[in-house]
Amino acid sequence: MKHPPLDTDINPPPKSLFDVFIYSRRALELVWTTSSRLALVFAALTLVAGVLPAAVAWVGQLIVDGVVTAMGQQQQSGSAETTFVLLFVAAEAGLVALIAGAQRGISTCQALLRALMGQRINLMILEKALTLKLANFEDSEFYDKLTRARREASTRPLSLVTRTFGLVQNAISLTSYAFLLVQFSPWAVLILVAGGIPEFIAEAKFSGDKFRLFRWRSPETRMQMYLETVLAREDYAKEVKLFRLGPKLLERYRAIFKKLFAEDRKLTLRRDSWGFVLGLIGTTAFYSAYAWIALAAIGGTISLGQMTMYLLLFKQGQSAVSASLSAISGMYEDNLYLSNLYEYLEQPTPAVEGQLLEGPQPGDGVRFEDVSFSYPGSEEPALNQVSLHLKPGDSLALVGENGSGKTTLIKLLTRLYQPDTGRILLDGLDLQLWDTDSLRQRIGVIFQDFGRYQFLVGENIGAGDMGHFEDRQRWHKAAEMGMASEFIDKLPQQYDTQLGKWFKDGRELSGGQWQKIALARAFMRTKADLLVLDEPTATMDAAAEAAIFEHFRELSRGKMTVLISHRFSTVRMADQILVIDNGRVIEQGSHEQLMEQGGQYAYLFSLQAQGYR
Repeated sequence: MKHPPLDTDINPPPKSLFDVFIYSRRALELVWTTSSRLALVFAALTLVAGVLPAAVAWVGQLIVDGVVTAMGQQQQSGSAETTFVLLFVAAEAGLVALIAGAQRGISTCQALLRALMGQRINLMILEKALTLKLANFEDSEFYDKLTRARREASTRPLSLVTRTFGLVQNAISLTSYAFLLVQFSPWAVLILVAGGIPEFIAEAKFSGDKFRLFRWRSPETRMQMYLETVLAREDYAKEVKLFRLGPKLLERYRAIFKKLFAEDRKLTLRRDSWGFVLGLIGTTAFYSAYAWIALAAIGGTISLGQMTMYLLLFKQGQSAVSASLSAISGMYEDNLYLSNLYEYLEQPTPAVEGQLLEGPQPGDGVRFEDVSFSYPGSEEPALNQVSLHLKPGDSLALVGENGSGKTTLIKLLTRLYQPDTGRILLDGLDLQLWDTDSLRQRIGVIFQDFGRYQFLVGENIGAGDMGHFEDRQRWHKAAEMGMASEFIDKLPQQYDTQLGKWFKDGRELSGGQWQKIALARAFMRTKADLLVLDEPTATMDAAAEAAIFEHFRELSRGKMTVLISHRFSTVRMADQILVIDNGRVIEQGSHEQLMEQGGQYAYLFSLQAQGYR
């Protein structure tokens, strides 16, 4: 993938240093709402750690001057001057201990906040995912946003707050250092601050470049994650081994890493080279001031203790300036990455949905009125002016080639998507006006790619109705209706048996057994009067599928049923059959009617029938 120049971006990040700091307030609010107590302790310890270093330097001056005075007067051990020196040493030791305690406390607060913030932000990301449309999850650009948010932004708020508090700490230290240094010369303070600016400029510049590189490589990073999944997941392991896909996928994985590493190496070498060159300016400034202070001591302008204090202040001050500017640069970088998190969290959510619990025409069933729909980014309609009427007690079968629009029709019927034009009515009420929970309770669906959850057997069935997720009586009844109770009773712990291989003692089921679990899941919704089967038995043989559909038809008498199957022995059971081609309904009627017409359905039925002769 060829990256655009560094000064362009489809969704550009904040442009200036000041623009990006809009996220700092949000980060502070996140930390405060996560744990206000820890935030207050963190702030208090930061103040302590900021003030005490200057006090240590000042006490150090008193120690040195006290020692010089004692030596000059040749006082004996135990004299008052010696006692004062020892007291100052003890005071400095106490201050150093307090600094160490404050730093340890800051590290403890950071560790606790890191755990709490990581959980909080991951929950925010997942909760946001629950509010989005299915279309978002079928959009590659959305996955890029999600990848960027999850990979970096979950740790950045705490990093930003830590740097903010560190900046405050260093600002307090610098203020106290400047108060003491200005007594030597105001120019010393200016040299102290100016010496760290060139390195800061380089850090800020390359932080922005690193962020832009991170944004552009999201698709490649996602491909790496996908390759890791394919190579390390049990549901891919069989084909990876049998088809010898491993070496090829590893080759792709290495190629992506090689490309990303080359970009990282280039950026790292540029950043560190410029950082070293510009850092020499700060080093030159420091040693110039060092020589200045030493000459002042030699000339008698300042005492030996003052020289020691000023040198210590200047050295610590230079570190504080460097740390402050580095913190600002880091805050800039953190804000850039936080823009990823909020770009995802501010993804538009669906408009407020309907709140009605019933339609004006109970018993009217389902109606499609000139429904058309195109997937986002597609010019060709997936469904084009589809009309049908499904009455209570009727069964409808959908027939057509792969990609003809059958599953799209089901997605619209279950309100996973909204029609571009036309209406879908249930009991005379547009689906968009129904209360979501009430509507979903009316519909039971099994998709071909139904979920195979690594839960207990009973929980896999209970997933069909979250209002009764742990209702064991419902589990048993739904399992009987789904023809699953027979094999469940033979499992080691029956409905408490762990399924899948991710967890200890997990049991794997056959494809047919999983399909019966999925069928039982659909029967968990006892209030459902619309049942949809979207090729859930595709891997079964014809006889097994026919038996399941016959059983399904018996249990669903009086309900509306929609089924998709490529086996016409099953399709012919339906009261009404729709033949769909390129999103359009080209034939409609019962099996007998369509066979008499001699059209597409009759041709496909005869073609399949020949395979069984």
